[in-house]
Amino acid sequence: MAADIFEKIKGLLEEHTDVDVDTITLETPFADLGIDSLDTVEMVMELEDDLGVELELEEKVATVGDLVKFIESKLA
Repeated sequence: MAADIFEKIKGLLEEHTDVDVDTITLETPFADLGIDSLDTVEMVMELEDDLGVELELEEKVATVGDLVKFIESKLA
């Protein structure tokens, strides 16, 4: 499950940034990718549509792994 979510996030990052997605890990900070909090919210909205689940960000997600964990907690 986590791998699927990670791949979806990498796909979104590929669409929204010029970053080589092969360099993205769970530890990669969004700031290093040029992603700000507004961009993160927009990605979460796209993931909501894609996954068919409501994801309300209650806390700051700093890394790709933080976002994966957050989404997994909402899908559990």
